[in-house]
Parts: sequence; C-alpha cells; structure tokens
Amino acid sequence: MDWITDIRILDIVDILIVSYVIYKLILVVRGTRAIQLLKGILVVVVTWAFSSWFKLNTLQWVMNQMFTFGLVGVIIIFQPELRRALEQLGRGKLFSRSTPEEDQDVNRKINEVLKAIDYMARRKIGALIVFERETGLNDYIESGIAIESHISSELLINIFIPNTPLHDGAVIIRRHQLMAAGCYLPLSENPFISKELGTRHRAAIGMGEVSDAMCIIVSEETGQVSVTMNGHILRDIKEDALLSKMFEELKPKAKTKEKSAISSMWKWRRRN
Repeated sequence: MDWITDIRILDIVDILIVSYVIYKLILVVRGTRAIQLLKGILVVVVTWAFSSWFKLNTLQWVMNQMFTFGLVGVIIIFQPELRRALEQLGRGKLFSRSTPEEDQDVNRKINEVLKAIDYMARRKIGALIVFERETGLNDYIESGIAIESHISSELLINIFIPNTPLHDGAVIIRRHQLMAAGCYLPLSENPFISKELGTRHRAAIGMGEVSDAMCIIVSEETGQVSVTMNGHILRDIKEDALLSKMFEELKPKAKTKEKSAISSMWKWRRRN
C-alpha cells in the first residue's frame, strides 16, 4: 500500500508542476497578440470536431490538412513568443513573481505625465503617450527603443523635443514604467476620421481599435490635448477632465477613493 501512496503523491506533484509551467507560459503569451491567435486555433479545433461529429467529409479533409502542417505553422506564428519564453527562462525570469502596483505609483505616474503634457501643450510640442491596460502591447514595445525607466516629466519632455531621434514615435507606459519610446503604432483606416487629424492622432485611434490602451496626444500645430480609447477620440480635453479620465481608466479598482484622490491631487497641482 505504501508504494501506491507514493505513486499518488508523485502524480499530484507531477500535475502541479505541469500546471504551474502552463500558467507561466500563459502569462508570457498574455502580453502579446498571440492570445488572439490562440483563439483562432481554438476555432479551428472546434470546427474539426464539428466536421467529425456530423461526418462532413470535405470540411474534415480540409481540417486534417491544416493539422498536418499545423505544427510547423504554430512554430512560425509563435516564433516571437517562443523566443521570449526561452530568453526569460535563460535569465531566470520565467518563474519570478510580479509585484502589484501600489496606489502611490499610480498617483506619481499620473502626476508626472500631467506635468509633461502641460509643458508640451503650452509650447506646442507634439507627443503621443500610450498606457497599456489589459491587452498586452509587447509587439509594439519591441518596435521601439527599450528604455524601461521610471516615469518622470523631464524624461517625457526630452523624448518629444523636436528633431531628436525618438520624438516621432510613441511612448508606451506599462504600470509605473516607461517601457519604450519611438514605437510604431497601427494607423487607423477609418474613413470618417477628420482630415484635420495628423499621423499621431490616427495612430492613437488605430491603437484603440486593436487594444484597450489609453492614448494621450498633444498636437504640435494647436497644442490641444486629445484622448483616444476603443477607437474613439475626445479632442481638446481640459486638464481637470484629463485628470479625472486618467484616474477613471488607470485606477479602476479605487472607485470609492477616486473623488477624494482627484480632489487632493488637483488642489496640489493648483498650489504648484
């Protein structure tokens, strides 16, 4: 009986280890567009099961052909994610624990970004700042220059100063870190966008069409500040409305304290 007990314990340990590895791999994939590709693979599998169940021979033959070359296709499609997972495994980061963002980090982030936006808007310095939320933006972060720095108004202003190497691209912020600058974003192809809007605004709207990111744009022609989310744009937003919007979208779990936090920050900014 002892050996039966030992086998059961080993089975439990085996299942726990595999489950933990799968969980960590999901965390790696979650920060990329691969999650949409996984949904597509799930649709293919469901279609194959449907064709097998109802004896749809032609559809089943097509699905079988897809599975025949599927392994090679998966390796090609997920090549960036596989490379990232191997790199993190080599650095010992795959199994590291992440710490939650503290409230003071959110307040500091919002304050630093608002100071930079106010400075650039008054001087008509064009800027595009992207805040990552639930949808991972690793693919766009890798298109720019890695910075991985704490957020400061001085750094943001220096990045967007005209005629500098990074001023034309977007800055992407994840939690309390400025991840990269000079990032390329997808341009919106919406034909109903106003002709007055330039490339920065179209890129911000396009980012909202493929993710839930929040984007803030400073126009270099008018100095107006705009916000985009979910493919929609709010133009010429004022500072107090922008402050409220940032708290609403970037600090969703603190709804009960939102009004008092906004009020205290607004008073602090007025005094300074």
